[in-house]
Amino acid sequence: MQAQTIDAQLNLPDAPAVSPQQSASPNPQTQTPAPANPTSGAQTTPAQSGTSPSTEEDERKKSQEQLEQQEHQRVLGVMATFNTTRDKDALPLTPGQKFQLFFKSATDPWPFALSAVSAGIDQAENSFPEYGQGVEGYAKRFGADYTDYFTGNFFGNAVLTSWWHEDPRYFQKGTGSFGSRALWAASSTVWCRRDNGTWGPNYANVVGNLIGAALSNIYYPESDRTVGETFERGFSVSAQGIVGAEVIEFWPDMVRHYRRKKAEKLAKQAAKDYSQPAPPPVPSPAPQKPQD
Repeated sequence: MQAQTIDAQLNLPDAPAVSPQQSASPNPQTQTPAPANPTSGAQTTPAQSGTSPSTEEDERKKSQEQLEQQEHQRVLGVMATFNTTRDKDALPLTPGQKFQLFFKSATDPWPFALSAVSAGIDQAENSFPEYGQGVEGYAKRFGADYTDYFTGNFFGNAVLTSWWHEDPRYFQKGTGSFGSRALWAASSTVWCRRDNGTWGPNYANVVGNLIGAALSNIYYPESDRTVGETFERGFSVSAQGIVGAEVIEFWPDMVRHYRRKKAEKLAKQAAKDYSQPAPPPVPSPAPQKPQD
């Protein structure tokens, strides 16, 4: 699932070609002429041979730096939003980095806590009654919930995104009207950015959720292994991704609104304290005369 929960591609210029005038030594006695190409008679320099060999490695290092910054992002300090970038021009991830991002997300405490809460709700509602109640029933529900998360993200955010060259991250819009941003977040579950910078259908997310739902038939009760139940689980995960994307899109706005209100409250309190007259000084008691 793309939690969704959001650097222009680095184009280093080729090294400039060196002209004979620029490379000439100021001392004609020490100048050594470069050997001529026996075929064309033209001198060939490394700068004229094409692109710099370090460009691809530099891009990989830069994208790794961006990825490591994303791996510290959270909502309320709890909800992990590692699959989110605020940079509309973020460099594409390599297949290895996509698997790294998946593993970091899957082993974070957040999905375990989310699965624990979901399992508690399922147990209270007696969902999947074949699991029973008590500790054993809760453990089965917790295992099913977390396995759903793990398999869906494994295929939807790592395997298929690497195969189809899709970016598993949610790109925050951040500007525009409320409606346009809400629509942008909702569409992220079916529309994504590709590694080449273009946009297209989010096949990896949709198909990955369906694969996870199909694999869940291995451990879900037999009564829930129908085709209809399988598709319902797959699409419900995609719907949950929409909710997560909406929270991630508007969370910075909520934080700014809270901070602005807090600052306004402090400013009003400071102005009120300043406008109040200072209390009159309390006269000190007159010293008593010593008795004879």
